Amino acid sequence: MARKKIGHVELQWTCPNCNGVNPGPEKHCGNCGAPQPENVQFEQADRQELIADEEKIAQAEAGADIHCPYCGSRNSAGAKICHKCGGDLVEGVKRESGHVVGAYKTGPVSMIACPHCGEENPDTEKTCANCGGSLVKEAVRDKQEVSTSAKPRSRSRTWIILGVVAVLVLACGAYLLFVNRTNPTTGVVDNVGWERSVPVEALIPVDHKGWEDEIPVEGMIETCSQEVRSVQSEPAPNSVEVCGTPYTVDTGGGYAEVVEDCEYEVYASFCTYTLEEWSVVDVAVLTGGDFSPAWPEPALQEGQRVGEEWEESYTIFFRSGDKTYVYSTNDLSLFQEAQIGSEWTLNINTFGSLVSIEN
Repeated sequence: MARKKIGHVELQWTCPNCNGVNPGPEKHCGNCGAPQPENVQFEQADRQELIADEEKIAQAEAGADIHCPYCGSRNSAGAKICHKCGGDLVEGVKRESGHVVGAYKTGPVSMIACPHCGEENPDTEKTCANCGGSLVKEAVRDKQEVSTSAKPRSRSRTWIILGVVAVLVLACGAYLLFVNRTNPTTGVVDNVGWERSVPVEALIPVDHKGWEDEIPVEGMIETCSQEVRSVQSEPAPNSVEVCGTPYTVDTGGGYAEVVEDCEYEVYASFCTYTLEEWSVVDVAVLTGGDFSPAWPEPALQEGQRVGEEWEESYTIFFRSGDKTYVYSTNDLSLFQEAQIGSEWTLNINTFGSLVSIEN
């Protein structure tokens, strides 16, 4: 898939020293002044807004920040000397970047109460405008509590599903054993019958479907519509762009790039058409009640021919006590063995049906 850029958003980070929440581009904690450690992970806010400020966009596109190897301070991408201690950043380590942070969330701004003073604040804010308390930390804690309380229910639901599946498997196994169990009994051949058929074919129009450029020249097109023929990562004539859910990718400098994976559905004409083909138009059938079955000889009309799929079926009627059982087969040799009055072993299943015979 092709990755399409939508814009940039600002991330945030939590100070491991005081748990204060800071905007992603801030290089020091606004609460305690501690520098951002090298291993701190950027997080996304509950809702993000695309950055419109050109200076911030340039910072976001500059790349990952560099951590000073001497004092640990964070420096913007491209810096040569640490802004805090003046140390050479040649041996500085660039922050890791390129991983997916999460889904891009947008929507109307709502108000949330500060957990410290109760003041109402927009949910896009990270700190309370009244007391300066963190709004993000409380939201993260609430999410963790919800996630923790949901786990037992999820685990319980999993065990219930596994139990239902186990019961169904056992029930199916018991049913198969019950159905396949047979009881042998003796039967005498009371009557027989046979049927043989020969198809008659003619050239007639047959309906087909296919891409317009693959239809044989002798095909007669009826209707066509535009359908998706292929999907590819690059634009093409008669294609439609289809994109997935936007998500954010950490750029390493306190910002994230908002992107979406897109592909192109290429459309083409898909048609219904008719093509003259040899098809069955009639079937000649011959039946009998003896042991000398014969094939029918169809009377062909002009433009007709005999088809290839000839069929034969033989029926044997058994009498066992006051019951009659019927056995059908395509085996001519078996049929001719079942002479009138001969005894056979009949295997009867649980439902009283004849499933096999033995001489």
